Amino acid sequence: MQSLSHNKKDAATDLLKRVRKIEIKTRHLSHQIFAGEYHSAFKGRGMAFSEVREYQWGDDVRQMDWNVTARLRQPYVKVFEEERELTVMLLVDVSRSGLFGTVETTKRERIAEIAAVLSFSAILNNDKVGALFFSDRVEKFIPPKKGRTHLLHIIREMLELEPQSDGTDIGGALRYLTNAIKKRCNAFLLSDMIDADADGNPRWEEALKVAAGRHEISAIRVFDPRELSLPDVGLVHIKDSETGKGAWVNTSNPRTRESYARWQDDFFRKEQALLRRYDISNVDVSTDGDYVKSLMGLFR
Repeated sequence: MQSLSHNKKDAATDLLKRVRKIEIKTRHLSHQIFAGEYHSAFKGRGMAFSEVREYQWGDDVRQMDWNVTARLRQPYVKVFEEERELTVMLLVDVSRSGLFGTVETTKRERIAEIAAVLSFSAILNNDKVGALFFSDRVEKFIPPKKGRTHLLHIIREMLELEPQSDGTDIGGALRYLTNAIKKRCNAFLLSDMIDADADGNPRWEEALKVAAGRHEISAIRVFDPRELSLPDVGLVHIKDSETGKGAWVNTSNPRTRESYARWQDDFFRKEQALLRRYDISNVDVSTDGDYVKSLMGLFR
C-alpha cells in the first residue's frame, strides 16, 4: 500500500513538472510572438448591438431601426460595436495514431504544445477557451471558460488523458461541436487528419460543411516526416496503430514505395481540396523543426 501511494505521488509530481514545463515554454511564445498576431487575426469577427442614435448624413441605411424611427417619427440607426470577447474551442485528436513519432517528438505531444500556445494567446486576449478531446468518440468535453486555472486544467488533460478508443472520427467531433456550442466560435482542429475511406477520401465532409456554416474553423495538421515515404529497409512488419491490423511489406521493392507515396500524395490533395471547398484556414506542422512560422502564417 505504501509503495502504491509513493507511485501515485511520483506520478502526480511528474505530471506537475510536465505541465509547468509546457506552460513556461508556450506562455513565452504567446506573450512574445503570438499575442499580437492572434488579436489581429480574430478581432472584429463578431459585432454586438450597442445602442440606437439619430440618423446622420453618411450612415448606412441598412442599419436603420424602423421600429424606433416609426415610434419617434425621426430616422434612427442601430449602432454595433466589436464583440471583443470571443470563444475559442480546441478540437484535439487523441487517437492512437498520435503516438507515432520518429524525430523530436510524437504527433500528440506536438499537438498538445500547439494547443497550449493557442490557449495562452486566447487568455491574453481575454477570450474563453474550451476543449474537446476525441478519438472515434468524444473522450472529454471541457466547456469554455476564462482564467489561468481553467487553462492549466486543459493542459493537464492534454498530457494525462488516456483515451478509451483507438480510432479517429473527425466528423463526430465536428458534429459534437456544432451541437454543444451555439454561439459562433473560433475552433481549431488539431489532428493528423488520418480519417479517410479506402480510396483516401476524407470521411468528414458533411460534418465540416455544417460546422463551418456556424463557426470559424481552422485546421492544423500535424504529421511525422516518416509518414510521407517508406524507407528502403527490406522486409518489415507494419501495423495500423488504430485497427491493430498488420502486414509484411517489402520496402526494397520500388513499386511498393512508389505506390505508398502516390497514396499519401492523393490523400493530401483530397484533404486540401476539401478544406478549400469550405474556405477553411489550414496549416501543416511537422514533428521535427519549428512550428512558429507555420502558426504565424495561419494567423495572417
